[in-house]
Amino acid sequence: MCGRFVTTSPAAQVAAYFDAEVTSERLLEAAPNYNVAPTTDVAVVLERDGRRGLAVRRWGLVPSWAKDVAVGARTINARVETAATKPSFRAAFSRRRCIVPVDGFYEWRAPTAGGAKQPFFITRRDREPLAFAGLWESWRDPAGPEGAPPLLTCTILTTEAAGPVAEVHHRMPVLLGPELWDPWLDESVTDKDQVQGMVRPAPADLLELWPVSTAVNSVRNTGPELVDPVGPADGPGTLF
Repeated sequence: MCGRFVTTSPAAQVAAYFDAEVTSERLLEAAPNYNVAPTTDVAVVLERDGRRGLAVRRWGLVPSWAKDVAVGARTINARVETAATKPSFRAAFSRRRCIVPVDGFYEWRAPTAGGAKQPFFITRRDREPLAFAGLWESWRDPAGPEGAPPLLTCTILTTEAAGPVAEVHHRMPVLLGPELWDPWLDESVTDKDQVQGMVRPAPADLLELWPVSTAVNSVRNTGPELVDPVGPADGPGTLF
């Protein structure tokens, strides 16, 4: 799964990397966050009418038919194996796909006997952005005032872990290489088999990870020290 990630790169830099334009002033004012948590507004890459933009979505997908926003806390991730058929995600999987750009993410390894879960920070070896495969939705509060703007939300697709991530957790975000950005964002691609065919294992040498402090467990902590490697005194774990 993916429950926390890191976004520190300026919006203009991220937009340029994905050949997109910034569509929200809020993104230009966003501060670096080393501990992005569910229900936070995050940047996503979308394509509408042939134009690619960097926009804002709240993390935790709320289906259009949901009765209230609370469902979003349970839909921060979608399993790519079932997203095409699960009611919460199937419409977005067909027509509302996005890319969630991040600088890295966290995963927790199960504790040894008597220990605590050990968090790890995971990032690209070359430090370029990671492109998570995502879905987005538009939801209107049925009890809200007429004409109120919709709530725009997103989720991150996950798959079986591969490479070094598999030594920490059995799931990981779906990563998209640059050759897949165009077809993934293309709204005309609606065949579920074609979409699922874009999911490929991440190259074994793409990622590296290391143990970090359990300070990341608290969403109140958002500073750069969260990604600093820790030694054995902070819990089990080895540098990969």
